[in-house]
Amino acid sequence: MDYERLHRDALVIDSHNDTIVAHIRRGGLSLARGKERAAEPPAGTIAFMRGYDDSDAAPLQINLPKMRQGGIDAGFFAIDVTLARQNHLAYALDGFGYLLNDLQKSGAEAVIVRQAEDIVRAKAAGKPAIILALEHADCTERSLNILRILYEIGVRSIGLTHNVSSWAADGCLEAREGVGLTRYGVALVQEMNRLGMLVDLAHVSPSAFFSALEVSSKPVIFSHGNAQALCDHPRNLTDAQFKALAQNGGVIGVSYVPSFVAKENPTLERLLEHIGHIVEVAGVQAVGLGGDFDGGGTLLSDATEVPLITEGLLRRGYSETSIRQILGENTLRVLKGAIG
Repeated sequence: MDYERLHRDALVIDSHNDTIVAHIRRGGLSLARGKERAAEPPAGTIAFMRGYDDSDAAPLQINLPKMRQGGIDAGFFAIDVTLARQNHLAYALDGFGYLLNDLQKSGAEAVIVRQAEDIVRAKAAGKPAIILALEHADCTERSLNILRILYEIGVRSIGLTHNVSSWAADGCLEAREGVGLTRYGVALVQEMNRLGMLVDLAHVSPSAFFSALEVSSKPVIFSHGNAQALCDHPRNLTDAQFKALAQNGGVIGVSYVPSFVAKENPTLERLLEHIGHIVEVAGVQAVGLGGDFDGGGTLLSDATEVPLITEGLLRRGYSETSIRQILGENTLRVLKGAIG
């Protein structure tokens, strides 16, 4: 079987990148036009708070041209607001405004996903699909009214924490045993379920993870992480967590962050072993892709190398049906269940 043909024909969804902020910090690169830079560096909240990082910077890993080259049909374009102390909401809105302005100015025919079926229609039309996502629930400023506004502008996925804790839950680096969601965290998950927003449990503490699964009436996502049994890292999940995620109907996006893959000698083959372990523990329906491009996902050089995963899965004997599930159908199923 030709892996390149299969990859192009399959629906491919990547459930996490950090590229909006990365493009702003490079002086205003266009996500739609690759290396083309804005005439004037952006002067918004993100640029003011974070500054520019243009000297000796590694090449950006994902944008719309690279998505097309790598056969990625849809991506979760996330903004991590953790560093935006006292300015979480402004930071988030500045990033999304930058993206939308870039798409308009460049004339890019990208689709901002509001319902899961938008992804299917975008692929049929040959257009890249973008899911607006946020990391760290403090982007809501502890207000469900603000959550509603984020929904109205198109945000469809929010991570409850980053590595540190939020008003909603403990982060994985500040985990307290037996401490689940806060009262606000419970209300947030319930309201996200009601509105049609995907709850992302990447970065949360183990106790918050299980608590969120008890509260959520919809499938959830762990947008980027791997198997703790193969690499003992606080960002990876235990087998018990995989089983609970599968019972919820959720999915994990396997990550290309080297330290999540192996403590020594992280390789593509080792990443494929993570996929195999998750399939063995939780079933193929629980696995997706969540590369973390422009946020540390450097196991692959950039988005154009994603077809190598399809090649590796074929080489390991996965069926075409299973490969299609892993590449995107599982994540689409979760999106349909969560956002409609």
